[in-house]
Amino acid sequence: MEGLITARINPVRASCTRHQSPSVPSYTPRLVKQVLISPIGMMKHPKSLNSVAASFKPLESLAASSSRLDNTIPSKEVLEVWQNADAVCFDVDSTVCLDEGIDELAEFCGAGKAVAEWTARAMGGSVPFEEALAARLSLFKPSLSKVQDFLEKQPPRISPGIDELVKKLKAKNTAVYLVSGGFRQMINPVASILGIPPENIFANQLLFGNSGEFLGFDANEPTSRSGGKATAVQQIRKIHGYKSLVMIGDGATDLEARKPGGADLFICYAGVQLRDTVAAKADWLVFRFSDLINSLE
Repeated sequence: MEGLITARINPVRASCTRHQSPSVPSYTPRLVKQVLISPIGMMKHPKSLNSVAASFKPLESLAASSSRLDNTIPSKEVLEVWQNADAVCFDVDSTVCLDEGIDELAEFCGAGKAVAEWTARAMGGSVPFEEALAARLSLFKPSLSKVQDFLEKQPPRISPGIDELVKKLKAKNTAVYLVSGGFRQMINPVASILGIPPENIFANQLLFGNSGEFLGFDANEPTSRSGGKATAVQQIRKIHGYKSLVMIGDGATDLEARKPGGADLFICYAGVQLRDTVAAKADWLVFRFSDLINSLE
């Protein structure tokens, strides 16, 4: 996850429409009182969305600012783990997607600046994630209709190369997961675009009341709290018995997933934004997904 994207270069947006599919067993909407937006994807033509150019900062500027870091070239051991991973878990906001979903939604609702500041603190690891999540949502309290309107008018923007990378991993029979502190309502369209099944998504859930009013978020989701991504990754590994698992992301919560029983490797993707404290602790720092794609060939 990352901070707010403030500039755009000819973004290509996917067509999308409201699509209620409460019949899917693993993603049957959880009701609070009676209403909860369906987490199933809302994309009309998911395969038509192309990757778009990242425009938060030129990659050259980001790379130049990382010149003091010595992990931009992987060691032989790191490369071997990456090439032989049984599963790869991706963060979504500002990794798989160019945008920070909650910041974009907040901007749409008129509270962008204040929420983006909280996001920066959360992703830098300076405040507990659950505290930052609750604080951000309380600043604009998105209603059901507002979320639906946002999803129709501002579909996700996919990071350059991520579609090809996912295809390459799937061709190697490597399982691909999305593990995010964002919300299923915004992540399911992304998963649909990339061909990632709903059961491979670990994310948060917005809750609404009978009239579509905002009630909060599901605190039972592991990714709703600090250390949640690590817990989700540990669950994924334990359930499926993966021998080797890699986590790719940009924030402190992604770095946390590299622990015993969790990810063997943390690759920091800084193609949208570089966080020095996170990047410095990564096993491998990359600025383009093409670096990961080429290393698999």
